[in-house]
Amino acid sequence: MLTIHADSRGRALAVRGEWVLDAGPLEELSAAHPLARVRQWPGILTPGLVNLHGPELLEQAYHPDPREADELGTEPLTGDALAALAMDEARWGAGARRGLQRMLARGTVAVAGTFGNRAVVTAVRRSGIGVVGRLGVPGGVPSLDPFDAGVPVEFPPPRESGSAARFAVFDVRDEAELAERGGGSCVVTVVAGRIVYRRR
Repeated sequence: MLTIHADSRGRALAVRGEWVLDAGPLEELSAAHPLARVRQWPGILTPGLVNLHGPELLEQAYHPDPREADELGTEPLTGDALAALAMDEARWGAGARRGLQRMLARGTVAVAGTFGNRAVVTAVRRSGIGVVGRLGVPGGVPSLDPFDAGVPVEFPPPRESGSAARFAVFDVRDEAELAERGGGSCVVTVVAGRIVYRRR
């Protein structure tokens, strides 16, 4: 089924399966595809975010299960706190899945870096999130929200016809407000044409 995703500025993408079929003003796409389902979202549609600290957040940190909050808290565990845990493959995989879900909830559609932990590799692959290369280790502080990392925020290339359907919508007026409010303003994240996060 063809779906048109549009933001409050009238910018829109026509998506079929995993691909962007068309991009442009909502009015034009609706006329060109009159049978398409239209989803209108508040805010601005962007290509989504790239988190530059993929390995640091998924292979060098553990994201506790909410059921572990009393014992471990809710923030990612690193360093000595991580070393104190009995980490087996199942726990690495579960922690990585939770970390990825929290990234998707902040409009992240790709992570940078290479992964060596088999359970993490599997979690990343199954999530559908994009993986991009990087040169060296980026500066800043690893954060689930790229806007909190202290380094310039990167976006994938703009979505256009024939590209993979990976994008996000943020409930802000413009890019300046997005930089101020950060990834927590995410309304919806789409990866491989599927809505993988939607704010309730």
